[in-house]
Amino acid sequence: MSKRKQAANIPAILKGRQRFSLRRIILFCFGTMLGLQVLVVIILQILTQRRRQHKHDKPFPHPQLGPVKVGKNTLQIYDFGSNLFDAMLAAIDNAHESIYLETYIWKGDETGQAFKDHLQRKADEGIAVYIIYDHFGNMVVPREFKSFQPNIHALAYQAFTRPWHLLDPRHYALDHRKLLIVDGHIGFIGGYNIGSEYATKWRDTHLRIEGPAVADIAQSFTEFWNQYHKKQDHITRHYPRTFDPLINLRGTSALRMTFPIRDMYIEAIDRAEHTIHLTNAYFVPDRILLEALMEASQRGVDVRVIVPWVSNHRVVDWITHGYFTSCLETGIRVYGYNNMLHAKTCTIDGQWSTIGTANLDRLSSVGNYEINVEVYSQEIARQMEEMFHCDTTNAFELTLESWDKRPWFVVLSEIILVPLRFLM
Repeated sequence: MSKRKQAANIPAILKGRQRFSLRRIILFCFGTMLGLQVLVVIILQILTQRRRQHKHDKPFPHPQLGPVKVGKNTLQIYDFGSNLFDAMLAAIDNAHESIYLETYIWKGDETGQAFKDHLQRKADEGIAVYIIYDHFGNMVVPREFKSFQPNIHALAYQAFTRPWHLLDPRHYALDHRKLLIVDGHIGFIGGYNIGSEYATKWRDTHLRIEGPAVADIAQSFTEFWNQYHKKQDHITRHYPRTFDPLINLRGTSALRMTFPIRDMYIEAIDRAEHTIHLTNAYFVPDRILLEALMEASQRGVDVRVIVPWVSNHRVVDWITHGYFTSCLETGIRVYGYNNMLHAKTCTIDGQWSTIGTANLDRLSSVGNYEINVEVYSQEIARQMEEMFHCDTTNAFELTLESWDKRPWFVVLSEIILVPLRFLM
């Protein structure tokens, strides 16, 4: 090859090497970040396991709240699992025609068995009993516990039922809803799963509704059931529904690509004039939702957020901590709860409240099946405020000054975990 041809090939060779080197650099950086994320996750999981082995569950304060009349319905807030489970079992025992139960987790312990026994007795009496539970959420529950008699209609919801569902992101949704509907007239909705641990050790919030608004909850259950059954197995019983300006049901459906709960939060936050008191187990908001909260605080709204300081998902806790600097800098007051806090609630301006199953993360916003109820009632809002203030007595408030002094390796870990926000 002549020197002239060799010289002509040099730019092409250098360009190829440049592309090769750039590709190697990108792959190296990606691999390094991925490795660091895996390392941080492993360390946090180890710390979580050690905490579980040495944890000392302590009682937490909770107010005694009474029933409230809202239009034609009677509402009762529960913030202590033992009281809630007693009320749910009593409603099951008094059923006359139908029982619909839907839950994400149903543990095979003493509490879980009590629910199973009560449901079986009513089924033996001829009551129509339908249950839905999430297959993934109950993988660790013994198989024999998830076996029901033929007179109980059971659906173990699975995200993937066909191989091609793996190619459709809509089928990655879990059923994260928690509902109990009795006779289409009494309904329960909120954050509580079924299990003995939730009865006394977890702080959560559930709502009991008695009245015509329950027909909407029954319809939501029926639609979900019928969506995953052949026509001959559909629920045909229908409870008449009415329009209620004071109580509205919001349901997220990944399959239908409808996400009204996220929109409900953003709209309510944007309308806030005085107070926003928000409690959430897994606080990983998307950019628009976070900006709505920060803008509310900057225009003078008293924005307060309570999260569990150490939850059952340690990695999510640290991802949540990555938001605190932005929140504190814009005036949002942040509290770390000292027990496991699993509630998903918010109350605004002493008028508007929501209780439900949706966390403020991407999985709940656009991923899982979720359901929330929004209530326009000053008395319910007053009780929600009372419950919020009670929770702050079992929490500590972060300050920007103290938060800025956290160790450098904590800050580094938060930065490393930032990309995981889009998976939570």
